Amino acid sequence: MISEKAATALATIATVCWCIQLVPQIIYNWKKKDCTGLPPLMLFLWVVSGIPFGIYFCVSRGNVILQVQPHLFMTFCAVSFIQTCYYPPVSMAKSKIVLIIATIVVVGIGMETGFILWLRPLYDKGTKWPDLIFGISASVLIAFGLLPPYFELAKRKGRVVGINFTFLFIDSLGAWLSIVSVILGNMDIMGIILYSIVAGMELGIFTSHFIWWCRFRLLSKGEHLDEDNEQTQKEEQDEKVEHNAGKNDENISSYNVDVSSIRDDVSSLADDLSVHHSTDGSVLSRSQTLHAVHGVVVRADSDHYSKLSV
Repeated sequence: MISEKAATALATIATVCWCIQLVPQIIYNWKKKDCTGLPPLMLFLWVVSGIPFGIYFCVSRGNVILQVQPHLFMTFCAVSFIQTCYYPPVSMAKSKIVLIIATIVVVGIGMETGFILWLRPLYDKGTKWPDLIFGISASVLIAFGLLPPYFELAKRKGRVVGINFTFLFIDSLGAWLSIVSVILGNMDIMGIILYSIVAGMELGIFTSHFIWWCRFRLLSKGEHLDEDNEQTQKEEQDEKVEHNAGKNDENISSYNVDVSSIRDDVSSLADDLSVHHSTDGSVLSRSQTLHAVHGVVVRADSDHYSKLSV
């Protein structure tokens, strides 16, 4: 151990970072009311990872901060996971969301209670490998949780959408501080591997967005339109089309007139002009002409108005 005090201080700061890192993401989701680009699978895996992490630290009798941290992390992940399920593009039914969260809570409480009571005595006697399995399982879940964002990056040519950079920075800071604390402390190899995987994958997300920015913003000099602006313009255009369609429907409906009243008006006009309906289908001669009177076509002979066709 190089410096116990420095290692403890850095580990404490890192733990605090990993307790609150999702708060900016939760606020970001709430303001946008849209979670496009933030994979629900990522947050689900992180929620589930809190269960083995809690078992790992409680069985090994870590300090209070380490025992509380997985549960706070799990809570904030659950809130963000609910947002990704409730807001678009998923928009899952509330009953399904409640069922999923209730299942996770019941399973988590049952597993932590059972395994902590069972494994603590074994750990105290020197049998530590069962507890190590839970630590490794939690690390694998967190690492796999960072894979879905890369699929989202591939869809958008490397651009980060839906992930708050403040959240990503705080989470990465926690990983880097943890790496340094482990190096200065007890040199836990498993801890270094876990923190390095998290830090490396999150650095990859930052790098991907930076490359996208260089390609489509810095080098193109505005030739490429922003995807958000394109989407906004498309939505506005769709709204205008729908609005115009609604107005046309109203205009069309306003012309729905009682047919019987039209027939009465035509009959009255015909009586006034001494014109009768034509049913013979005869062809006009050269000496005959057509006149339109208020939409009613009348045929005029050289002598008098004889017939009417509508």
